[in-house]
Amino acid sequence: MTASTTTNGTIVAQATAQGSGAIAIIRISGPMAKKLLGLLFTPSQATFSDFVPWRVYHGIVHDLNGTKIDDVLCFYMPGPRTYTGEDCAEIHCHGGQLIVSAIIEALLEAGACPARRGEFTHRAFLNGRMDLSQAEAVAEMIAAPSRTALGQSLRRLNGELGRRVGKVREKLDWVRMNMSLAVDFPEDEVEILDRKDFLAHVQSAGRSLQDLLRGVARAKVYANGARVVLAGSVNAGKSSLMNALLGKNRALVTDVPGTTRDFLEEGLLLGDLPIRLVDTAGVRESSDKVESLGIERSRQQIEEADLLVIVVDGAALGSSGTGELSCPDEVAARLLQNASPSTLVVWNKADICLPELSEKQTRPEWCVSAHGEVDFVCVSALTGFNLDLACDKMAQLILGNLPGDEYGLAPNDRQAHALHYACRELDALARDIEAGQLYDLLSVHLDMCCSFLDEVIGVGTAQDVLNHVFESFCIGK
Repeated sequence: MTASTTTNGTIVAQATAQGSGAIAIIRISGPMAKKLLGLLFTPSQATFSDFVPWRVYHGIVHDLNGTKIDDVLCFYMPGPRTYTGEDCAEIHCHGGQLIVSAIIEALLEAGACPARRGEFTHRAFLNGRMDLSQAEAVAEMIAAPSRTALGQSLRRLNGELGRRVGKVREKLDWVRMNMSLAVDFPEDEVEILDRKDFLAHVQSAGRSLQDLLRGVARAKVYANGARVVLAGSVNAGKSSLMNALLGKNRALVTDVPGTTRDFLEEGLLLGDLPIRLVDTAGVRESSDKVESLGIERSRQQIEEADLLVIVVDGAALGSSGTGELSCPDEVAARLLQNASPSTLVVWNKADICLPELSEKQTRPEWCVSAHGEVDFVCVSALTGFNLDLACDKMAQLILGNLPGDEYGLAPNDRQAHALHYACRELDALARDIEAGQLYDLLSVHLDMCCSFLDEVIGVGTAQDVLNHVFESFCIGK
């Protein structure tokens, strides 16, 4: 999508979701918006003479031949105080897809062009109605899988991320102005930044950007879901636990060892935290080629897990299985050796056998890794015993190992990439200031940092980057 095709002509698309519903909205943007309404709309009011901006009108929409299509509401909105910054109009019709298609076809015959993916928001960006971080937030709000992700997107849509980046940019512009004075008038009595003050300003800007980057990992979890991998011996009850957590029979469960031969993945919400729950093949030595491939894939899933849930068979271990110094389950013992802090041991089949723990014990002695004690919970996938507690512990372990997000403005991947490189340039600049480099050499790092900050809000952003951003949108937004 090029700038020329985005800003010329009048575009039309269905703004509501595809499919049948009570109401559908057709959005029009461009210089012909009002004219198209006049050609295809007949108001029900006998006193109607012209469209008053922002006023809703009832009537009939028809094609250029006068054939009636639907009973509708419509209104006209003159630019620039519209979503796109252009003249806009909307037609609210009944939600049958045949009706919507007929109205859009009539608008195209009357001179409109079909909108491309994200073209309405692209026009809003090009017309200065929003910066690029706000434009991206539109698509992120629509796709948000949790209330937290929705709130983060809404704050970015309101321009808070762009304003914070803009404040850092203003500080650096002031520093750059003083550097330019030092370079252009080296022998004049012009007041410039003392090097200590110069360094303090650069470090302050770097801290501000690091504050924004601190919430990236947490935001990724809320936007994409944390990967929670169920691992352990065959017949430990991993598939049963997955089914119990999902509330449906997603994984096949039998008494035959090796029933699960490949990993299964399903989405699940732990409160407001989205996770991707992965059931893996039981780890063991196997001569079966297919099962061996599944076990190897299980190991890959374990390595990529945001949270590893080691499931042990409580019925097989017996109540005395908690008194050992090393885990009696050899597979669980191996998994525990290299387990990260984001690990939970689940004693399954508590309906058959509960572990013997003293009043002061919260976990068996063997429930440790190289990083220290590993969290532990007893559950019964069959009866549902302690499943809520297990979910709470999973959420706590996932979020507890992520840095906090003070502002709730966590940048997306593209924005974080630009901010990361801006921080690198500021770090290099700080080192050069301390080393006593000349001002004209220092300006290179400062200029590069400002260029990366501009990428966040879309100032001077390359067209291929803009194309990539807006092609991820749905048509009609």
